[in-house]
Amino acid sequence: MIHYWLVLLAIAVAIAYLADKTKQPYPTLLVIAGLLLGLLPIPAMDELKDYIASDHVFQTTVILIFLSALIGDAAIKLHFHEVKENKRPILLLSLLGTMITFVLVTVLCSVFLGLSLQRALVFGALMAATDPVSVLSIFKSLGLNSKLSTIVEGESLANDGVAVVLFKIALVTTMLSMSSLLDGTLEFAKVVIGGMAIGILGGFLASRITSRIDNYLVEIGLSIVLFYGVFEVAEMFHLSGVISVVFAGLLLGTYGKNIGMSDTTLEKMDSFWEVIAFIGNALIFLMVGLEISNINFTDKWLEIGGSIVIVLLARFIAVYASLAMDRDMPSAWKPIIAWGGLKGSLSIALLLGVSPDFEGRDLLLAMTFSNVVFSLLVQGTTLSRLVALLKVK
Repeated sequence: MIHYWLVLLAIAVAIAYLADKTKQPYPTLLVIAGLLLGLLPIPAMDELKDYIASDHVFQTTVILIFLSALIGDAAIKLHFHEVKENKRPILLLSLLGTMITFVLVTVLCSVFLGLSLQRALVFGALMAATDPVSVLSIFKSLGLNSKLSTIVEGESLANDGVAVVLFKIALVTTMLSMSSLLDGTLEFAKVVIGGMAIGILGGFLASRITSRIDNYLVEIGLSIVLFYGVFEVAEMFHLSGVISVVFAGLLLGTYGKNIGMSDTTLEKMDSFWEVIAFIGNALIFLMVGLEISNINFTDKWLEIGGSIVIVLLARFIAVYASLAMDRDMPSAWKPIIAWGGLKGSLSIALLLGVSPDFEGRDLLLAMTFSNVVFSLLVQGTTLSRLVALLKVK
């Protein structure tokens, strides 16, 4: 199995080099590479395609290894005081906006695309998340107003946790009733609040420990233990591991840095998690690209095209509806926030972790990957033009 990882990693390194030379965000080139690897007849890739498509354990292992890393990397770089200063729009977007997106995508896909209730719920949850790594990578290159960047980055990080909880509930929901809605609401509150508590406790303890240590190798090792530890503990108690990692990362990245990390540790820890997040993104994008070759798209174009329109419509409605309660939000920022709600590896990673026996998985994978491709190749590459048009820099 090791040589398969090495092949994917070698491809990822080449893509990163190309991204640097062409001054493009690497998630954009990764999604192109994944698409090309999956759709082009490359004999040398056939064995790898068959292995990845058939070995669900391999897929699940990759997801478990890198999901915490992707979230942790984004969380540790977002300072709590910046989040606190912009908490109102971040909370409105990540809670109200995510729920509106989830409901709209679910209802519209069920009504207009004919998806079953469970498939519509699962797809709605997948599309409610915006990818923090993709957002950070692209927004960083735009040099936007820091307040706007913090809002978008904070939303993308917070709504991941909400969307993951919705996704897990959707996987086991086959019918809706008042009792099931009440049960789902209580379950949602439990896993979110419980995940927050574990993440805060873990982040506080790790921060206190780092304040007594001045060794960047030990402190980086502790951050690994923290992210994977809070994730595993939360999941063990059927709480949200993703939300635990978010809050653990926020505390370590702000409180921990303030009370005891040297400049050397800060620099090396940021670099370490950036590398891990890059490898995670690369493997996830390339894996799904290879699996795409086993999916028949010929009878799915209506669902794919319709889903892209529905997701965009839901995103704009959710942003404008949720931010209507924030009178301080400049009107020119709203279309940027809506258009900048990029999808990425998180949505794909969640779906790859679902058993191949799940009914409609291939359709959902095709729709999800197509929305990610559209998001990164169309929205991501035209966002700078929208920013220039609205004169927001």
